[in-house]
Amino acid sequence: MGAGGRGSNPAIPIAQGTVALGWRFAWEPGALRWRNAPSAKDVSGCSWWDCGRRCLLDGRACVEWLLRAKVGPNANATQLAGGWRRGPGARYYGAGDDDGTVRAAAAGGHVAVRVTASGSAALTGLSAQQLAGQRVIYSYSGLTPPASLISLIEHGEAAGVIFFGQNISSEAQIAGVIKQLDQAGASPLNPVQAPLLLMTDQEGGQVRRLPGRPYLSEKQIGANPLPQAETLATEAGQGAAANLRGVGMNVNLAPVLDVYRQAGDFDDQFGRSYSMDPDVVSVLGSNMIKAQQSGGVAATAKHFPGLGAAAAGQNTDEGPVTLDLSLATIRSIDEVPFQAAIAAEVKLVMVSWAVYPAIGARPAGLSPNVVQGELRDRLHFAGVTITDALEAGALEPFGSTQHRTMLAAQAGMDLLLCAAQDVTQGQQASGELAAGYSNGTLNGPAFLASVNRVIALRQSLK
Repeated sequence: MGAGGRGSNPAIPIAQGTVALGWRFAWEPGALRWRNAPSAKDVSGCSWWDCGRRCLLDGRACVEWLLRAKVGPNANATQLAGGWRRGPGARYYGAGDDDGTVRAAAAGGHVAVRVTASGSAALTGLSAQQLAGQRVIYSYSGLTPPASLISLIEHGEAAGVIFFGQNISSEAQIAGVIKQLDQAGASPLNPVQAPLLLMTDQEGGQVRRLPGRPYLSEKQIGANPLPQAETLATEAGQGAAANLRGVGMNVNLAPVLDVYRQAGDFDDQFGRSYSMDPDVVSVLGSNMIKAQQSGGVAATAKHFPGLGAAAAGQNTDEGPVTLDLSLATIRSIDEVPFQAAIAAEVKLVMVSWAVYPAIGARPAGLSPNVVQGELRDRLHFAGVTITDALEAGALEPFGSTQHRTMLAAQAGMDLLLCAAQDVTQGQQASGELAAGYSNGTLNGPAFLASVNRVIALRQSLK
């Protein structure tokens, strides 16, 4: 925020035995391409994998998620409404995509099947409105969350809440609010029993919503010799995690990984960039990410593919911003720290609202070329994407909350950040998502894949 079809490979039947959940695979045209070597569960009882966690077909490393497909030869109406598809009873690996969607190739063609990530709620039990709610972050004004927001959470129609300075009078006060929200989330009416995503912007320096750590801005950290700066970045991540966890929050919309270009520009004027050197930004940002996440708080790398070239007056919160950079520059400078963040296993990436003509004509968060092309396909990010504030001035040419929501979802954004401090905004976004899912305007398997990613993130924060 501002300072304020991946081929049509033939299906491979899963061998007899139990397949451990908790990994994901992706297909590329012509060959398998596996993502992110595993760090926990192995795959058992499947002849396609050996104990070294490599695919026996081509020797590549295992992938981050392995999803179980739900497909029934006689799927009933309820199952079909919930995302099941009629097909053979056997389970298949099939042509999938970067969203973790599985497509089972069956007699008569490809059959889309339902996927459920390890540990996630059974999506067949969620209504369209509840599915949509898993993709919306709400906000509210004042110190007390309104009854409408509490009700949405109780009924499983919200993924989380973002907090601003206006919502916080003291650590004790906001801790009490978060306890109330957590209690609402534990309601028996809520089919998604997983922690809410409770987030804020705690970057350090001028951009802090909670009092306390991290005290130093990214600029102040980056001004030190690299060894000392690395230590300070780690300490900033540790401090942010302890501070947020202390009041019950579990997501920090930080660090900023923009590579600023000149003194006093958009990022630098607020101390929001570590350096003009993408390698320095990479090292320091990765240190902060690892420290935060080790402390139980999910980190968010922002603002992809980078706002470092924005001049002082180019603020996407206030109006449209175009950064006319070559694709070579974007990839060799601005995206470099995000590559490092992905290698550091950052859990979320926030996509900017600037337009990058070398990649696409729309703001990045509304552009499939950016979200799917650059972030998912080129950099292989498999985590959760989140928009910048949906009410931002940069999106004024794109009309209503509903229209912005639809474009962002079609571009591949997982979470919609409704930060206008008005619950109605989130309800409008959620309503549009539910309608798009129900009437087929939004791709069903991709929609469910986004929901699965969000729920997996929530469960990782227990």
